[in-house]
Amino acid sequence: MKNIRNFCVIAHIDHGKSTLSDRLLEYTKTITDREMQDQALDNMDLERERGITIKSHAIQMYYDRPSDNNMYTFNLIDTPGHVDFSYEVSRSIAACEGALLLVDASQGIQAQTISNLYLAIEHDLEIIPVLNKVDMESAMVDEVSEQIIDLIGCELEEIILASGKTGQGVPDIMEAIVNRIPAPEGDPEAPLQALIFDSVFNPYRGVVAYFRILNGSLHKGEGVRFVNTGKEYEADEIGVLRMTQEPQQKLSAGNVGYIITGIKNSKEIKVGDTITSIEQPGPAIQGFEDVKPMVFAGIFPLDNDDFEDLRDSLEKLQLNDASLVYEPETSAALGFGFRCGFLGMLHLEIVQERLYREFDMDVITTVPNVSYNVLTKKGEELVVRTPSELPEINNIDYVEEPYINAQIITKPDYIGAIMTLCMEKRGILTKQHYLTPERVELSFDLPLAEIVFDFYDRLKSVSRGYASFDYQPTEYRETDLVKLDIRLNQEPVDALSALVHRTKAEAFGRQICKKLKELLPRQQFVIAIQAAVGAKVIARETISALRKDVTAKCYGGDITRKRKLLEKQKQGKRRMRQVGRVEVPQKAFLDVLKLD
Repeated sequence: MKNIRNFCVIAHIDHGKSTLSDRLLEYTKTITDREMQDQALDNMDLERERGITIKSHAIQMYYDRPSDNNMYTFNLIDTPGHVDFSYEVSRSIAACEGALLLVDASQGIQAQTISNLYLAIEHDLEIIPVLNKVDMESAMVDEVSEQIIDLIGCELEEIILASGKTGQGVPDIMEAIVNRIPAPEGDPEAPLQALIFDSVFNPYRGVVAYFRILNGSLHKGEGVRFVNTGKEYEADEIGVLRMTQEPQQKLSAGNVGYIITGIKNSKEIKVGDTITSIEQPGPAIQGFEDVKPMVFAGIFPLDNDDFEDLRDSLEKLQLNDASLVYEPETSAALGFGFRCGFLGMLHLEIVQERLYREFDMDVITTVPNVSYNVLTKKGEELVVRTPSELPEINNIDYVEEPYINAQIITKPDYIGAIMTLCMEKRGILTKQHYLTPERVELSFDLPLAEIVFDFYDRLKSVSRGYASFDYQPTEYRETDLVKLDIRLNQEPVDALSALVHRTKAEAFGRQICKKLKELLPRQQFVIAIQAAVGAKVIARETISALRKDVTAKCYGGDITRKRKLLEKQKQGKRRMRQVGRVEVPQKAFLDVLKLD
């Protein structure tokens, strides 16, 4: 056990975590040259296409140390860098004793570097600072080294200079892992306690759970109990995670591995649960805190008959993505579906894409929103997640919306543009701090609802990609919230309703009406598209009717003949408008959500 080292790799997006992990795999000969491909651990097509890590990936390596000829076992977890997947990072950190903190030598310290570092420090992890991409011409080695020293208070000699591309510094990293990261503590003879930190669904073998043994040992075929759910199973197969799953007869304290028990029902396993033995049960381990979703959106099947399939798909996806939260809901326009909670807009996009690719589910997503606290005049407190749940305006005492504390790290040239953007989003500047003469950290208090849509994209645009963004939820504050209804010929379309701040209602209503005018097909009658707050219409667009040229047969003759035909047509159109229904095509729903 003294030769085991458990560690993860943490960094901001695009600082080279997965590429450096490739070099470690090559150096320890865990992967052959023939199997080698860039970002070998990113095994999802979606990850390869977008060049981002979405899931944490655990893998075991063996390092034969030249100085003392001892064989060390390294359990490496490669983590995502994007703020939307920070729950993956926090779970990986709980399964480790140390962390490699990567900083890109050409970019310097960015927002996510700091927040991931704080997560690691909270869990008392040993931090090994690594300066990556030092082979690039634009690398600012001395400058970024100083930033790291200021941030974590280490010595200059402790920072390892490395390059994921060329493999420079990999032997130093290996030595540092052995020397600096402590071996796991635990008693192999004690009752079994293993923490589940991830799980996946295999259609042939059921649920595969990944765990870290804190105390005791686990044997193949042994009876095990999942403490939280109270269910008991037999360990059909246990093993370690190499490039493929390698079965073992026994795993003991300090090790990371997988267990297959033949569970087919995904509800019976929960990330953060404790596995213990039936014969000699151990106490439950403190699991992970439940994830708090930030953004809520409805997900509905294109065809209502697919509702049960969608439920199964979401259950299986939740195994693999523990930060996804969902509950059933119904909509007058879209039928049965689910109200899902996500950690951010990228997370929503990835879930939608994974439902389509992995489960062949075509879904519609409603307008994303956040949850509000409402106090009625009767003194009842309500949590409102959808526009339809908001009580009548005359029954509301006040509404509170969630605020976040946003940290933006950027170059001084872009401060003006970023401040303008944040003020436009109802933000309040709370702190401005120069990390170095060339890097400034801005802190804003922002309403979460304002950053749900396009804040991140616009921030990247105004700062030419230099600003990095990270946020933490803070509190709920009183706000002036209204429900914006979209009506087509006086009929409200509940899927397009939105909860917006009163000052933004008119602009938002105009935008949606304009977009719908472009997207809705013309009918045989006039369509009035209206945006309304309560009974007051604040924006309107009209789609004119398709008309047959009824006067074409009149060549010459009196004007009254033409007028008679036109009047007759007008009556018909009026009657048609009373009985005609406007169907909103699916494409229109999706396009309205992509408001510029």
